[in-house]
Parts: sequence; C-alpha cells; structure tokens
Amino acid sequence: MENNRNFYITIALSVLILSLWQVFYMGPRMEQQREQARIEQQRAEAQKKEAAGANPSAAGTPAPAAGAIPNAPGGDAVAVESRDQAVAATKRVKIDTPSLEGSINLTGARLDDLKLKHYRETVDNNSPEIQLLNPQALPTGYFAEIGFVGSDKTGTVPGADTVWTVDGNPTLTPDTPVTLTYTNDKGLTFKRTISVDKDYMFTVSDTVQNSGSAAVSLFNYGRVTRYDKPAVASTYVLHEGLIGVTGTEGLTEYKYAAIEKDKEVKPGKSTDGWLGITDKYWAVTMVPTEKQPFQPRYGFFEDGRHRYQSDFLTDAINVDAGQSATVETEIFAGAKEVAKINAYEADRHIRQFNLLIDWGWFYFITKPMFWLIDTLYKFFGNFGLAILATTVIVKAIFFPLANKSYASMANMKKVQPKMLEIREKYADDKMKQQQAMMELYKTEKINPLAGCWPVALQIPVFFSLYKVLYITIEMRHAPFFGWVHDLAAPDPTSIFNLFGLLPFAAPAFLPHMGAWAVVMGITMFLQMRMNPAPPDPTQAAIFTWMPVIFTFMMGSFPAGLVIYWAWNNTLSILQQGVIMKRQGAKIELWDNLAAMFKKKPSPAE
Repeated sequence: MENNRNFYITIALSVLILSLWQVFYMGPRMEQQREQARIEQQRAEAQKKEAAGANPSAAGTPAPAAGAIPNAPGGDAVAVESRDQAVAATKRVKIDTPSLEGSINLTGARLDDLKLKHYRETVDNNSPEIQLLNPQALPTGYFAEIGFVGSDKTGTVPGADTVWTVDGNPTLTPDTPVTLTYTNDKGLTFKRTISVDKDYMFTVSDTVQNSGSAAVSLFNYGRVTRYDKPAVASTYVLHEGLIGVTGTEGLTEYKYAAIEKDKEVKPGKSTDGWLGITDKYWAVTMVPTEKQPFQPRYGFFEDGRHRYQSDFLTDAINVDAGQSATVETEIFAGAKEVAKINAYEADRHIRQFNLLIDWGWFYFITKPMFWLIDTLYKFFGNFGLAILATTVIVKAIFFPLANKSYASMANMKKVQPKMLEIREKYADDKMKQQQAMMELYKTEKINPLAGCWPVALQIPVFFSLYKVLYITIEMRHAPFFGWVHDLAAPDPTSIFNLFGLLPFAAPAFLPHMGAWAVVMGITMFLQMRMNPAPPDPTQAAIFTWMPVIFTFMMGSFPAGLVIYWAWNNTLSILQQGVIMKRQGAKIELWDNLAAMFKKKPSPAE
C-alpha cells in the first residue's frame, strides 16, 4: 500500500510537470511557429501576384441584395509605400483626444486610422505608438464601418464607397463632435454626427430625413473588418478573434482558426448587446442601437482578399414621406483597461461588456486577484511590490490551514523512529504494516498527506496570477526594479551568458532561464530540503530533480509570476521553520545540505 501510494504520487507529479510545460510553453511556442509559417506563405503568394502583374486595385464592390450587408472590399491590398501614404490617399477628418489620435476616412465615413497615445510597441518610450486601426489598402487593413442597405425606392444609400461632406468643424475631439452629410437623388438626406469621449468610445448618430413623396424602408448595418490576424493568436489561456454578446446565446467566441473552418455563423436575432474583434490587449466592438432588433453575424470571407468580420444588420427602418428616423451605434476602439471596460458596462448599460476581457473559467478567482493587485498598486506605485504584498496577504489568509499542515508534518518527523520500527517489524507483511501505520497516524493525530496542502494551495493562486499577468493590459510593460522592465514578459537575462556579464547573447536553441528563475529554483530547493528525504527512491529522485525542472520551465514564464513563486517559497521556508521549532521537530535543512557534500560510502564499505 505504501509503495503504491508513492508510485501514484510520482505519476501525478510527473503529469503535473509535463502538463504545465505543454500548456504554458510548448503550446504557445508551436502556435507562434505555425503563425510564422502562415505569414511567410502569404508573403510568398503576394510576391507571386506582384510578379505576375496582378491588378492591386480595391475599387468598388458589387451591389448587395436587398436586406443584405454589402461586401467589404475584397481585392488585393493597394501597393503603397507607407501607412502615411495610405492615409493621405483620401480626404479625412482628424481625431485628437487624450487617448487617441488618427482620422476618419470620408470615403465610407470609415474609422480606419487610429493610434493609442498611451501605449507603445515596446518598453522603450521612443518606440512607435500602437496602431490599432489601419486603412484597407494596407496588408494590415482593419476598420470599423457603419452604413445602410436600401432598395430601388431609396436610391443610393451610404456605404463603403460613399464620399461624405463635412459640415463645420474638421477635427473630432471630446468637446467638438463632427457632422457629416450625404444626399441622394431620391430626396433622402443622411446626417451623421460622430462624437467621442476622452477614452475609447465613439458614438455615431445617423438621422435619415425623407424629403421625397413616398415612404421608404432601409436597413442599418455595422461591421468590424480585419484582413490580417495577430502574429500569435488564440493561445490555450486567451481568446483572440471574433467575439460578441447578443440574444439568448450570450457570449459568443470564434477563434480565427474556428471561423476559417465554419466560414459564417449567424446567431439568433437580438435587441441588445455588442460584437466585434478582440486581441490580447486591444479590441474594436460595436454596440448596435436598441431601437431596432438586429441580426449578428461572424464570418471569414475568401472572395478575393481573405478577411475576418463581425457585423450586424438591423430590421427594416421605415421613414414616411416628410419624416425622419434616427439610429445610434457606439463603437469601442481601444485598450481593454479593466476600470474603463467596467465603467462602460455600468454607465452605458452594455450587457456583459466586461466579458471583453478574458478572465477565464476561474473568473471568481482571477478577478479578485486582479482587484487586490491593482488596489495595492495604487498604494505602492509598483506592480512588482503589489505582487509581493499580495503574496503576503494570501499567505495570511491561508495561514490557519498551512499552520495546521506544517504542524502535522512536524509531528510526523517526531514519530519517524516509530514508523521505522513498524516497517522493520512487519517487513514481510505489508497489510499489517499499513494497518499499524494508520493506527499510529490516528493515535498521534497526524495527516500523512499534510505536506501536499502547502503546494495545493499555491496552484489556484498560481494560475490566477498567471492569468492576470497574461491578459490584463495594466500589467503590460509594468516595471519592477533592476533589470526587469516588464513583469508580463520573461526575465530578459540568461544564465547561459552569466546574466549579461559575457559579451554575447544566449543561443536561441537553449531554454530561456533568467536570474529570477534561478532564485526561484534555489528557494524551491531549500524548501524541499527542509524535510527528510522520502523513503521511496523514485519519489526521492523526483523531489531532488523537481527544482531543476521547474527552474528551466519557469524561465519562459512572465517575470512577475517567477518573482511571486520565489517570494512565496521564501515565506514558506520561514513559516515552516518557525512552526517546526515550536513543535520541537528537527529542521532537516542544514543536515540535508551537509549530507550533499559528504563522501558517500562505497558498496564495499
């Protein structure tokens, strides 16, 4: 029984280590390699088309059927020298807010030029700003567009090719909305007012004035269209791709690979909600008007140029002769900052807008973890210190259980002579040996699995902290002290060049292992040496090599997570030492360390 228990523990620990390695290291790495291969293939195809003299024009689109959303431009990307050239190719309205800069394309009144002022591509303050939206002419084309679908009675209605006229103010700011107008040959005048707050929410209000002699019906549509996808998309722990909350289905998520397979998905009609495309840290979503029911749709289109799209189409909007009708759509385009997302949900009554941030299945642990770290950050002014303080608080919360566990472990050490005596007495009868052991545990009030609790308690905290570090933009580029300038990225140092002392970069084929990973491995090694070596040789070998394995494995994890684990191990060593001393149990650390350097007797001796 004892040997079987040790065997099962060995298997469980091995599976745990391999699972962690696969989920958090090998999985994302393989996904990145696949994505890089896809990008290279697309680049090669583009070069072949250019060599063959393919026409790069992305001019007009075919007329849509009645009640159908017109297709987004599906031609090849236009050959432009730069993003600035693509922006300058059309007339525009400038956008300038505390958080955003860019412009609105007057062709289609399309939001396709947007940069985030507070976020840059790297930790270097001089690196380029994040370019969230880009003109359709670029390979990275990504835009939001609102238009109408009409009929013969309505005449031409605003769509992707419509050139709007600006009334008055040419710059969109939080204090100065812009007004665009378009009048067709059937007596319909479209007046679009676009406003924006100081953060990331645009409001588009469309008024249709019918100056004709007959009533008309038309449909309002909105779409978020993207021609590329992130370099690393849809890892195991994060959703990136098409997303929305509509109808009775609630949250709907389609990763890029999934929508490429399904092509087009239409959930049931809805009267509220939102939909769009989300990245790890950024998102572009639309919130349709609540005045009209709408049909949401998620799709991958291959006619001409491949593109991903989340869109909606309202029910018919009837406008009598001499009357007008107004529809309003909100567009979120920006960083997924937790406080602002929550505020939009509460203040604008956007259903479950907080789900735009992928808190995961264990949101009931992840969200409180973020709240605690963010609250402590406001006090300390450093997310690294906030993580250290969070570790102390978590240890304090679980102190009674951990204290009981360590006390049980200390008692087990004190009765080890009796345990050895039982093993020797019943060496040939495993059943009686196990029964005597259980009786000893009962008499001495010992839990033989007590040593598992301190590690078990770390697992949910570990996963929730990993999730927080991985998904929240607040942790992006958050510095610590010394050489760690981004807690959400791996430690930039490497043991293979002596942490930067040697004048060369660590070879790429070697596993990444920074200074904090080494510190974590040492603390884990010391914590395990606090206890006597397990009697089972296989289990003893696993516990000996586990710190080494975890050191290599944790090297690719976010630095903030490695710092947490090292600090948690240090607190556990201190806590276990104090409890063992109070219980009168011997602390095996120094003897175990000394034994490592003692010469082992040869078999002959």
